[in-house]
Amino acid sequence: MVVICPKCKIKLKVDETKIGEGGSRFKCPKCATILLVKKPAAASHKPIDNIKALVAHSNPATLTQIAALLNGAGYKTITATDGIEAMVKAIKELPFLIVLEVGLPKIFGFEVCKRLKLRPETKGLKFILVSSVYDDKRYRRQPESLYEADDYIEEHRMSELLIDSINRIKGTEPVEKEEKTEKPAAPPREEKVVQKPGPPSTVEEKPADIASDEKIERAKRLARTIVSDIYLYNTPKADTAIRNGTFYAAFAPELKEGFKLYEHRIAQEVRDKGDFFKNTVQEFIDNKKKSFN
Repeated sequence: MVVICPKCKIKLKVDETKIGEGGSRFKCPKCATILLVKKPAAASHKPIDNIKALVAHSNPATLTQIAALLNGAGYKTITATDGIEAMVKAIKELPFLIVLEVGLPKIFGFEVCKRLKLRPETKGLKFILVSSVYDDKRYRRQPESLYEADDYIEEHRMSELLIDSINRIKGTEPVEKEEKTEKPAAPPREEKVVQKPGPPSTVEEKPADIASDEKIERAKRLARTIVSDIYLYNTPKADTAIRNGTFYAAFAPELKEGFKLYEHRIAQEVRDKGDFFKNTVQEFIDNKKKSFN
């Protein structure tokens, strides 16, 4: 540990093994001041919340679907839409379970799982990875790596498998929801409503720039889904290819197939605004290279 002399402000390295229970005295080698050094208090971690779950997904519709499934099973749900937000909320809230989209923006879901498993306060959390499986015929097998996650579920089977997966991970029965006793509603009282003439109603439309941004985000999300699924199902091969600089060659068929799906689902007008598919793949490769260093 490092302590600072209060007199001369020099930094001193002190071996914690030489510090007694009540502290030990050391002489500053520069000004000869006697310092009483005590061991730092052990950090106390708050307990994991066994009925709280975190859902991290970039698609608002899927996020709402998973949260509804968890709430319906009696869990308290918090949400995140990218990897950084998921990391922050996981550390702050300590939910017992995190349901992670594999292709989260900013930090991919499997990387979030890996990082949280390395932290002492979050290594005991349970993780379920959500894989999109963009081609059901091609991917009908277990992924090669789960990054220490406890399970993974293909997105289109979420409503079918999620709660059973959680019960299996916990080894317990489903959480019982609290029963609320409600008073019978009083019969509605009939009232005469007088309608006053007003301006004609108009349908509020989204501004063109907002609609365009949503379409671009959808394109980026699909590109992340494709490259993250390729990686999840071929992790060792992908890591080797990225290290050797041969990712594009090693996964040419998968990338070609993924790009066909991208072209089919993303309108030409959106694709004309940028090569989001290529940029996403390259960004993924660059980030993995950095993680190897």
